[in-house]
Amino acid sequence: MGKPHPVELRARAVALVEQGNTHTEAARRLCVSIKFVNDMVRLKRETGELAPKLQGNPGRGKLTRVKDWVRDQIAAQPDLTIDELTAKVAGEHGLKVHRSSIGRLLLRLGLSHKKRSAGA
Repeated sequence: MGKPHPVELRARAVALVEQGNTHTEAARRLCVSIKFVNDMVRLKRETGELAPKLQGNPGRGKLTRVKDWVRDQIAAQPDLTIDELTAKVAGEHGLKVHRSSIGRLLLRLGLSHKKRSAGA
């Protein structure tokens, strides 16, 4: 997903339209699309703000409700593999998730899941 346009550019687009320029003229002058100018004028009219909306999915996943349980399982049994942990989540919580989802959860929790050899 790309980055949103800066607030300064958004403000300049709205200012040009408020000064009497058409949306097309403002878009051409700022080298943006007409839709961008339309959206910014509508956003300013409806909310009074020009700040971009938050992007992405901020922490609403299947595993959000079991993250503390996963942390406790790893603390109690540090040698659990991701496959074993996936099976435990499915068995105890009824959540069917891919092993990569468990791996990403472990990374978000700051838990390293690398196996170290006995000689290292």
